[in-house]
Amino acid sequence: MFTKKQNRLPAAYYRGGTSRAVIFRQQDLPEDRNEWEPIFCGIIGSPDNNGRQLDGLGGGISSLSKICVVGRSSHPDADLDYTFAAIGVRNWDVDYSSNCGNMTSAIGPFAIDTGMIESKNDGEITVRIHNTNTGKIIHSTFPVADGEAAANGSFAIDGVAGTAAKIELAFINPAGSKTGKLLPTGHVTDVLDGVEATCIDAGNPCVFIKAADVEVNGTILPDEVDSHPTILSKLDSIRRKASVAMGLSKDEESASGSIPKIAIVSPPKSHKLLSGQVIEGNTIDLVVRALSVGQPHKAVPITVAMAIAAAANLAGSTVHASVSSSRVDPDGITLGHSSGNIMVGSKFDRQGTLTQATVFRTARRLMDGYVYWK
Repeated sequence: MFTKKQNRLPAAYYRGGTSRAVIFRQQDLPEDRNEWEPIFCGIIGSPDNNGRQLDGLGGGISSLSKICVVGRSSHPDADLDYTFAAIGVRNWDVDYSSNCGNMTSAIGPFAIDTGMIESKNDGEITVRIHNTNTGKIIHSTFPVADGEAAANGSFAIDGVAGTAAKIELAFINPAGSKTGKLLPTGHVTDVLDGVEATCIDAGNPCVFIKAADVEVNGTILPDEVDSHPTILSKLDSIRRKASVAMGLSKDEESASGSIPKIAIVSPPKSHKLLSGQVIEGNTIDLVVRALSVGQPHKAVPITVAMAIAAAANLAGSTVHASVSSSRVDPDGITLGHSSGNIMVGSKFDRQGTLTQATVFRTARRLMDGYVYWK
């Protein structure tokens, strides 16, 4: 039986860091935000019991199942508002509880490319972004060519083939993104499900545990995590208990799928990556394996990397106990993940408070026009 023609809206599709997302101008979406969720799910192709999202623009994994909305700034220190939504793959979940650091790298270029912000001259520009999910400000600095965000460049990030223009993201005062505190439980470590953990809120709320304390090799790769008989359920149990301890949910059952994020950490050592290449232990300060929406991440979420930079500065934390005593780069901490490494620059005041975290990413417009859903 025939029903009606498809719905459509203006949109663009961008890669940001090691993620991809459909990006909308807020003015093109319904004013009633309750109408956004079915639109987002229909466009991404969720829910999909097959876990592939073939009938949409998702890719079957959390890093490819994302929506961004960019609108006029509601903050005096920003040029734009940016709202992030994580879309469930097998369910109807549309989660606004956290930011995506990787996709943040595409927001400034999107604003330039769509004319939301005008660049009169070629060269470097800084766009001030207000992330509505966390209430935090991010300064995005990148080159502009012929009135558009430059795509070509010589900068490479692990997990993405080729090179592109460098984008600097400076997250201003990232501590307390959701809870208002760097240490939401009031302790540097807590014992959750019998495991020592550091619960920290910087960029996004996160919980970090040592790989040895859950009896897994810290260099475990994503497919090995998926096939492990107990580790995913154990990490989810710890994560849900951390959610309650951090005041993010009233009980474990109501814990968000997105936050807190969880990662296991271990001291640096040489090991194989997803590509089959070997990362040398003397080129990294810490080994990290992170989960995102219940799935092993093939790199590391930017906000997790920022939280690690903060935790590494806290004596007694699970991260501090695992990180190398002498840093590869004195300007930050270099993390080894499943696809390579990433350096997070950090600045602290005299009281040891994290005032800024800086990462470098690349982004690119893949397409724009209209996106359709049923």
